[in-house]
Formats: sequence, C-alpha cells, structure tokens
Amino acid sequence: MKLNDQEKNRYSRHISLKEVGLYGQEKLKAAKVLVIGAGGLGCPVLQYLTAAGIGTIGIIDFDTVDETNLQRQILFTVNDIGSNKATAAEKRLIQLNPNVNFNVYTDKLTTKNALSLFNDYDVIVDGTDNFSTRYLINDASVITNKPLVYGAIYKFEGQVTVFNYKNGPSYRCLFPEPPKAGSVPNCSDVGVIGVLPGLIGTQQANEVLKLILEIGNPLSGKMLTYNALDSSSLTLNVPKSEEEIAKIKSDNFSFETMDYDFFCDLLKQEKMKEISIEGLKQWYEESKDFKVIDVRSDWELPRINKENVVVIPLDELQNGILKISKSKDVVVICQHGVRSKFAIEVLEREYNFINLINLSEGAANWK
Repeated sequence: MKLNDQEKNRYSRHISLKEVGLYGQEKLKAAKVLVIGAGGLGCPVLQYLTAAGIGTIGIIDFDTVDETNLQRQILFTVNDIGSNKATAAEKRLIQLNPNVNFNVYTDKLTTKNALSLFNDYDVIVDGTDNFSTRYLINDASVITNKPLVYGAIYKFEGQVTVFNYKNGPSYRCLFPEPPKAGSVPNCSDVGVIGVLPGLIGTQQANEVLKLILEIGNPLSGKMLTYNALDSSSLTLNVPKSEEEIAKIKSDNFSFETMDYDFFCDLLKQEKMKEISIEGLKQWYEESKDFKVIDVRSDWELPRINKENVVVIPLDELQNGILKISKSKDVVVICQHGVRSKFAIEVLEREYNFINLINLSEGAANWK
C-alpha cells in the first residue's frame, strides 16, 4: 500500500531505518490490528500503533470511562468520563493521526462475534484484565490462526509475550486451567502503579510492529516480566503444549457455545457463605453477636464505624490471626468482595476457620 508525500514526511524517522524503510512503512499501512480493551494497556498500545502508521486499527471495549481510570489510562480526560472507552479513544487518536482507519466496536467480545472479528485482522492485541476473556481471546486466535500479543499487569509487575505465532505456544500452554475464582485480585482491589500499563503496553506495541515488519526476535515462546520497583526484568521460556492446542482445534471443541465465565469458575471450591450489605445492616439492627474483619488498607473508604470491626490489612493477615474469633460468625470485608474472598480461602485452608462469611458486594457502597 503506497504512501503519499505527506505520509513519507510523517514517517521519515521510520523510513530512515534500514530495518523498516519505505517498504516496511507500506507494510504497516497495509496492516490491520485489533486491540481488545482500551484501558490501561490498550491506551499506550493504541497511541503508539496509531503514531506508527498502522493502516487499520480495531478498538473493542464496551466499558465507560471512570474517574479512577485517569490515573493510568492516558488517552482520556475528565471530559470523557461516562463516555464509551472505544469511542473516546478513537476521538483522541484521530487527532494524532488522521491517516489511520479506525473501526470501533462498543459491544462486548463474545463467542458469537469473536471469530468473524478476528478474521478481519492480521494481529490481535489482548489488553484485557480478566481470565474468562483472556481464554476466549486465546482460543479465537488459535482457531483463526492469528498471532496474539498478550500483556498483563499486577501492582508493580507486568508481563508481555506473543502467543500463536508461527505455530508457537498459546495462552493455554502456559495456563491450561484458570486460577480458582476470586484468588487473583484485580487492579480495583489491589491497585496498580500508574506508569506500569504504559511500560507494558509500549512493549506490546513494539511486539506488534516486529511481527508486521518481520524484524527482530518476537517474544514467541518467551515471556518478558518486569518489576517497576527495582527496574528488573526477566525472560522466561514458555513451552508449547501440542495437547492443549489440539484441544482447541478439535472438531469436538464448540467455541461458539463455550461458556468462558463458567469455565473460569470450574475450580471454585464449595460455595462460600456470603452476606449482602442489607443483610449485614439487618444483623446490626438485630444486635446479632458477630465480628467484622476489614482486610482493606486504612485509607480506603467508606469505613464501617462499628465497635465490632477489626482492621487487618490483607498483607498482615497472618500476623492478625489471634484477633479473629472462631467462636462466633465473622464477616470479612474489602472494597469489592474479592480480597475478602481470598482472605477467607487462606484462613479456611491454613487455619481451619469454619465461621467466616464474605461481604459479597464489598464495602464500596456502604452508607
């Protein structure tokens, strides 16, 4: 796909590189990349792919911009709060490079639309933050034979790798089964340093360019891990599992009827006892004899200001075991009900508690 004179000037720093040149820049213009998720990882991926001159970029995200996103999702401003992320991203990216064709998808990615979407693109980028969608993306990439650039972040650490590239390993080769439901808190529960998505997302964008330009050594069969606290990195080998890939390609694998939310809940143990905010308030009204363990940090609001509440942050849980009663009901709370669930699993498994109840909604909506 030929460049016009204006584009040749815009991309002159690329064209000057012998590894890219005019031919390479034309390959970028002809390329089609689908970015799933316009959040922390998606924002830097989209910015750099747009600036690099990828000809067609698909943006899929059904979520809306929230004020808490602005700490790390650098495409958005306060004026975008409440807007769909994919739509808001396109609005900003057009200003960066009007030569790029953007396809915006505001519906959720599902087994019903994934295959047809993936078939329209050359490279898929995973910028999501939940396991069910990651497995869905991986399986659709394997079925459609599309390379998948994967990134993940957690607090101060990030990961980048390339799956399904030239018969390389897939996500299932690394993680054949999802972790137990609720065992891995998300960013809204444990936090993430704001620059980390930028560091990891930029690496993802770099991998996309390498794949399209066919230069360098893509991170296929290798996973780059990065620690922002000490600026250390480590590259791990990712072995290929022919068995896992064969399962997905098998005629018996019914992708379009697969329930990925259910699949990622399969390893969940016996149903945990739970109580709602209304149920907890009723206990207080009835003067029920119980205790509350708050595993949040001191600064997290709102607080439940009652005499029976004991604060034991999750990372100090083991040191606070003696403060947790075994003789009466104990409600464990956090902001959204995820860390509290994890705390209960630890306490039941390692300390034989049988009287713990999770505040299912978390304390974020306590009034």
